[in-house]
Amino acid sequence: MIDYEKGMLAKSLAGHDAGRIYCIADVDDTYVYLVDGRIRTLDNPKKKKKKHVQLIGTKYNIASADDAKIKEILKKWRNENVES
Repeated sequence: MIDYEKGMLAKSLAGHDAGRIYCIADVDDTYVYLVDGRIRTLDNPKKKKKKHVQLIGTKYNIASADDAKIKEILKKWRNENVES
């Protein structure tokens, strides 16, 4: 069984946002709550079923993070993982 944890990065597999990278802000039995710091802020996370996301495996400490910190984390990850 896959363990979804707060602070992990995840890629959306389904929906209009397929392919976008998010940070997991919260987890419950069926859903993960995703944030990107821009459109999906910590105050308004995207609720998505676990089967519709793919974990990237990178985990960050977002306990005291704000939206700017989330954007910084995602930008840093994108820069390190540029697809050529």
